[in-house]
Amino acid sequence: MDKAARGWVDGFLGMLIFSGSLPATRVAVADFDPVFLTVARAVIAGLLGLALLVLLRQKRPDRSDLGSLVIVALGVVVGFPLLSALALNYVTAAHSVVFVGLLPLATALFGVMRAGERPRPVFWLFSCMGSACVVGFALSQGIGASSFGDLLMLAAIIVCGLGYAEGASLSRRLGGWQVISWALVLSLPVMAVCLAFTWPSSFSGIGAPAWIGLAYVALFSMLIGFIFWYRGLALGGIAAVGQADRLHLLVSRVGAGGHRGGRPVAIAATLLRPCAGGGAARRACQPRDDRGHIGRGGLCCRRQAFRPRRCQADRQSLNVWCGLPGRLRGNAYTLSR
Repeated sequence: MDKAARGWVDGFLGMLIFSGSLPATRVAVADFDPVFLTVARAVIAGLLGLALLVLLRQKRPDRSDLGSLVIVALGVVVGFPLLSALALNYVTAAHSVVFVGLLPLATALFGVMRAGERPRPVFWLFSCMGSACVVGFALSQGIGASSFGDLLMLAAIIVCGLGYAEGASLSRRLGGWQVISWALVLSLPVMAVCLAFTWPSSFSGIGAPAWIGLAYVALFSMLIGFIFWYRGLALGGIAAVGQADRLHLLVSRVGAGGHRGGRPVAIAATLLRPCAGGGAARRACQPRDDRGHIGRGGLCCRRQAFRPRRCQADRQSLNVWCGLPGRLRGNAYTLSR
């Protein structure tokens, strides 16, 4: 498996883990104060990250990397968890995950600004189409339920996109799990002090679902998910693999209750098909040389007659992604498998 393919696999696994974050947070804030939940999850994950760094004898990051680690900590350790927890006091988990559909575009924009990536114009076309679909879907579901909660979620998406891009760029030098571990350790002293000030007077009224939610966001959302996610972004590209978060909307809404107002989750799948599949279709359908490398000859999945080209996708998957009819004309493809 080549580096780009490994990046997509890791990115998809990270996306699956993160898909449970907002539903778990929604359950936890029913009993926990949002600020306490934010600092508690950071402290738990920070202690685990510190243990990993010590046991595996990782060297300290260079002084030049501290600024990037601070940005990562502010974005994904403090910013997104706190803002999303506050937002979930005003909106449902099923409503909040709609905003996560905007995260790939935010990640790509910060990938350009912070990591120097230069996606092609067709990428921005599909990315903006995906974001437009998300906005349209949110409007169809009644986005005006709480404007303050919506603003909090929008701010959470912006800081999270910054943290994703900065962490992925740094992961190319330090490694994925090392970046999130050092960011957690860097924020641990401040988070520990905040935990002491926000410690509840009693835990007698805390139910088991809230404890399970806290355990999930501390262990999976704050640590394990980032191990896969940052490695995927570093290997496959920040802008490209970041588009896997398009599927976050569908997966999270299934976990958060599936539908609202009688509209099934199939609506989300229909809206996400062109934006989630566009980038993959373009990459899969590009002509390749004898070594399987992508060339610059343009798309090979055209309905008119053309010369045979090698393509690393089977005929069925091309029909699905590109929307071609069941029959392809002539000997259009030379399969590489």
